[in-house]
Amino acid sequence: MSFIAASLGRVVQSPTGAVATMAREMRAAGRDVISLGQGEPDFETPDHIKEAAIQAIRDGKTKYTAVDGIPPLKQAIIDKFQRDNGLSFDTSEIIVSTGGKQVLFNAMVSTLNAGDQVIIPAPCWVSYQAMVALGGGDPVILETSVDDAFKLRPEVLDRAITPDTKWVILNSPCNPSGAAYSRDELRGLTDVLKDYPDVWVLADDMYEHLVYGDFEFTTVAAVEPALRHRTLTVNGVSKAYAMTGWRIGYAGGPKDLIKAMVKVQSQSTSNPCSISQEAALAALTGPQDFLAERAGIFKQRRDLVVAMLNDTPGLSCPTPQGAFYVYPSCAGVIGKTTPDGERIDSDLDFVRYVLAEVGVACVHGAAFGVSPNFRISYAASTADLQESCTRIQRACAALE
Repeated sequence: MSFIAASLGRVVQSPTGAVATMAREMRAAGRDVISLGQGEPDFETPDHIKEAAIQAIRDGKTKYTAVDGIPPLKQAIIDKFQRDNGLSFDTSEIIVSTGGKQVLFNAMVSTLNAGDQVIIPAPCWVSYQAMVALGGGDPVILETSVDDAFKLRPEVLDRAITPDTKWVILNSPCNPSGAAYSRDELRGLTDVLKDYPDVWVLADDMYEHLVYGDFEFTTVAAVEPALRHRTLTVNGVSKAYAMTGWRIGYAGGPKDLIKAMVKVQSQSTSNPCSISQEAALAALTGPQDFLAERAGIFKQRRDLVVAMLNDTPGLSCPTPQGAFYVYPSCAGVIGKTTPDGERIDSDLDFVRYVLAEVGVACVHGAAFGVSPNFRISYAASTADLQESCTRIQRACAALE
């Protein structure tokens, strides 16, 4: 009899984390490696947020807090939802957790039973499927295409819903594709969901503030208030405020769902870090003008990476509307041979080749559910991005 739980057999280690680990190990061994595998802004956490955390330590705010977050932070989240999204919540409808990942995990564990299905459009963040599996449910992956800008079509969603469907996860802007749903596109999906009163919606809005050009962000419950009572709207401070290591995520949703999620959290991590909560409070209530400035820098980086990859033989890169990822196709290099005589048969082969040959770490598309593609995070310095793309061009030119 195996000592390890059978449920772990349905889960793989996070591929993005594995790539980051591999890149660190290669650097430690003396290799020149640029890692574009993890979604982590290279910007510093703003000083006023750091100072709020330091002051919280000096003020002795180092004890346990309420499991679901300190009252001032929950109020700031309520104010944020109203200000940015036009959504109204009260404190019993808010949860604060140790990162957005724990919010999602709490939701799956507290609601799923054996046989419950969760619809996930792909390409998708690598952790969704694992969370569903650990919650006892069955992920249902709906593959999208570049022809549809990697967005789920209403008729595809309609065909996929069954009596066992419990959740639909919508991530906009999307990790890994950067695809973002307009109000009209979300309306098409919510019109379908209105016909299925037992299906809940998880809106993962983590990249809300990272949209480009004239694109206007909106979220499911704002587009269709009739779904408000069965929508969980998830967000956090990690990406927009460059606070990945602080580990604060939050959500607004129906009181009974939040209560169930708090119960799970009370028996796992309990409260999020007290100091990180004070920092998140400063983030949400302090100056917001730098968000647009940083989004402008990300747009410049996006344009650079898209242009250079589209100038690379064998690659094709669509222009994403948000987040800080591109999701190019490497179909044009499949079947080619490396200078060492190895054949490229998959996107995994390709990213391994690029890492070994030119020292650029990225993540293969199969990890996100759509191949042959790969993901590059452009949350890196412009110099590193330019150098990385030049190296990828060199690696592709060397294929025969």
